[in-house]
Amino acid sequence: MLLKSQVLLFQFYKHFVNLPSPSNINYFWNFGSLLGMCLFSQILTGFFLSMHFCSDTSLAFNSMSHIIRDTNLGWMMRSLHANGASFFFILIYIHISRGMYFSSFHFKNTWFSGTLILLLLMATAFLGYVLPWGQMSFWGATVITNLLSAIPYIGNNLTFWIWGGFSVSNATLTRFFSLHFILPFILLILVMTHILFLHETGSNNPIGTPLNIDKINFHPFFTWKDLLGLLFLIWFFLFLCLTSPNFFLDPENFIQANPLVTPPHIQPEWYFLFAYAILRSIPNKLGGVIGLLLSILILLSLPFSVKNKFNFPSSYITNKIFYWIFINTFILLTYFGACPVEAPFVMLSQFFTCVYFSYFILKPISSLNFMSLF
Repeated sequence: MLLKSQVLLFQFYKHFVNLPSPSNINYFWNFGSLLGMCLFSQILTGFFLSMHFCSDTSLAFNSMSHIIRDTNLGWMMRSLHANGASFFFILIYIHISRGMYFSSFHFKNTWFSGTLILLLLMATAFLGYVLPWGQMSFWGATVITNLLSAIPYIGNNLTFWIWGGFSVSNATLTRFFSLHFILPFILLILVMTHILFLHETGSNNPIGTPLNIDKINFHPFFTWKDLLGLLFLIWFFLFLCLTSPNFFLDPENFIQANPLVTPPHIQPEWYFLFAYAILRSIPNKLGGVIGLLLSILILLSLPFSVKNKFNFPSSYITNKIFYWIFINTFILLTYFGACPVEAPFVMLSQFFTCVYFSYFILKPISSLNFMSLF
């Protein structure tokens, strides 16, 4: 038993403390550890909220009011959990964009597991958004789950099966609560797998040099850097939760769900708006659903389409131009997703949807080493 514990301690020291890391990685490589802390915070706060939440359509909205008004520190737990979801997505989008910029997608296992984490995180966030049973929760669940009816042959039956009836009802809320509780633990397993794959290959670095040169130990050089980033995150996170706890929340969701009253403009949370804009820009329902899924799944194409593993000077400028066009397109689609379905927003959404997907066609071209052709 003692020998086994010593072996485990040695493995921990080798893979986490004495991990060889590139000496030139900067603070953009901190976001992985910050995301781990966000996941831990979400699981912890969600666990405490679940003790007082009632997954019943007649009690869910009032139970949220009870948590905020009557439970000790319930307002704090609710604020941390609701805003923590937004911070989670801010950090994961920066984490993914850093990987796209510095070609980290060449670590295929790490990239594929990370994309799966993003998909599962989106599903978990959607399920959690339905639970407060406000107006936007109810109608958002109705609109998004109705998209499944676009699937040929089995669409309607699949939608009714997920609803547990012929509309979003008490059965829907109950199963959404169960799934929202269990999915973070599956997410935790995927995160551990993601870290395991990363530690097998090592981290990428900003200048794209080969991975077997210029390595230093992870501790103490990068543990202190991670701790500093964590302190900044905690400070900014608490500042937002204590001064503007409802900054990311939709005002419509402070009204109890009413199936007879439709909000003037149905929209999901801000971190889904880019995909929602792509969905609305395609007139065909099935085509919109495919576009919605491809907006995330297309990330899986990068390891296969981009062959150049390093940033050569001849391709660096074009890569940078296409990258920043893509980032601005993502921001504009997020804005258009919150706009009404009318001119000129629909036409602009269609244009920028084409720009969004064009990046994944132009990215392989921008990564070519043109100097090697001569």
